[in-house]
Amino acid sequence: MDYSNCRLCPNMCGVDRSRGEKGVCMMSDRVKVAWSGLHKGEEPPLVGKYGSGMIFFTGCPLHCAYCQNRQISGSDGMNMGYDLSEEELAELMLALQEMKAECINLVTGTHFIPSIRNALLIAKEKGLSLPIVWNSSGYESVEALEEIDSLIDVYLLDCKSLSRKVSSVFCGKSKYADVIIPVMDYIKEKHPRTDLSIPKGTILRHLVFPGTLEATKRFLQVFAEHYKDNFFLSLMVQFVPPLGNVEFPKMTDDEYDFLVELLEKLEIDDGFMQERGDEILWIPDFRKDVPFPENFATVNPYFLSIKKR
Repeated sequence: MDYSNCRLCPNMCGVDRSRGEKGVCMMSDRVKVAWSGLHKGEEPPLVGKYGSGMIFFTGCPLHCAYCQNRQISGSDGMNMGYDLSEEELAELMLALQEMKAECINLVTGTHFIPSIRNALLIAKEKGLSLPIVWNSSGYESVEALEEIDSLIDVYLLDCKSLSRKVSSVFCGKSKYADVIIPVMDYIKEKHPRTDLSIPKGTILRHLVFPGTLEATKRFLQVFAEHYKDNFFLSLMVQFVPPLGNVEFPKMTDDEYDFLVELLEKLEIDDGFMQERGDEILWIPDFRKDVPFPENFATVNPYFLSIKKR
């Protein structure tokens, strides 16, 4: 698969990105990176002592209404970031290794799979030895994942919802609910769960959207029946819409307690559950050298040199 007649995601745009045509992701065939550095806000096995080695790619096959990364995802028509060659992307990974990153965490790279695959091969030839994390919305083409799967150690995958109604409101596309199950099944088959302290395996994230507790209940039931022996669950309860968006009610104590009891009832006991309380404002500002809250991130010096060239 390549960028001509692009079918790297479920949108199947069919545009020729190598000739400058752009589909839903709004990107050409040139890799665009919005930020890179160490981040301590990921799941514990991916953070280690120094942090997860993040590479945030610009553009996205989804345009969620309440995307926290809207400055770079294209949700508001913005696509902040910096063009890199495949060789520069490889150097970015190697610089993260020099920073003692726990892993290379590739965030929303679906629409750049051919270039990321080549960059990983270049970096590995030059000594990259860190585990590779595919950090994804779950809105994937299985055929495209097959192109890069052999290079991935950990899938950090969203399952935003199994409801077409919820998906249409919060994910921008009702068919998200249809796409995610084949992706989960593919990863379940290819990457059986192992000890995440390596890290290896799969972490499945689910964010509870406001007013959608029944949809989350259905997701947890499906997870318990088909996936709990294969995936670690990361259940997130602190929905924070971007600044200026509509306000939503916060999860109540009764709702939180219901989820805790449901996890126990379904015997889902491996993974992580976000605590309630005062939220850290995770809405990043990619105009800054460090877009995230103080003490949670450190910029990659190689990325900083690219940003300032």
